[in-house]
Amino acid sequence: MKTVPFTFDVSIADAILSEYDNHIERRLSAMKGQFLDAGAFQALLAQDDALLYEVYEIKRPEIAGELLNGLSIVHPGKVGDEYYMTKGHFHTVLETAEVYYCLKGEGVMVMETPEGEWSVEPLRPNAVLYVPPRWAHRSVNTSPFEDLVTFFVYPGNAGHDYGTIETQGFRKLVVEREGAPAIVDNPRWMSPEQRA
Repeated sequence: MKTVPFTFDVSIADAILSEYDNHIERRLSAMKGQFLDAGAFQALLAQDDALLYEVYEIKRPEIAGELLNGLSIVHPGKVGDEYYMTKGHFHTVLETAEVYYCLKGEGVMVMETPEGEWSVEPLRPNAVLYVPPRWAHRSVNTSPFEDLVTFFVYPGNAGHDYGTIETQGFRKLVVEREGAPAIVDNPRWMSPEQRA
């Protein structure tokens, strides 16, 4: 890990960083329970444990004052009518934000707070998305043929809370309806009052 200033390149065409310390691959099997159509999930998994998304990270100390960054690539595809997506997470330190810069592809960022507020924002080339503190977030690739590629930056001490999302998913789902993306309610989602 470098302790001096450094420069790196982002190849948009190849969707890769010129240098990185960590490469994460999330396959379909790692997303069990995240897609609404369990039957479609099992049928796809029986055929192939498809690669849904990848993350390339430049590791930094996970402490306040550092900025962790990297590249996220969500591949095209669907489980039933639901588009491929990242697992999604809150930050362990809720009061930390994140910035995404979309380099390639089309999609949306699905977001919500612990209190149940929600937002879905578009991701398209050259769009910069600011995810405020307290907002869980998940990238969804709505293109039928192209990767969704974003560059991200967040505080070194933010951490990742995947467990909350694994329990019930997000309040909203992004599905294909009549050949186009649509935002629908997640029937499994419960309000904080319902969970209490």
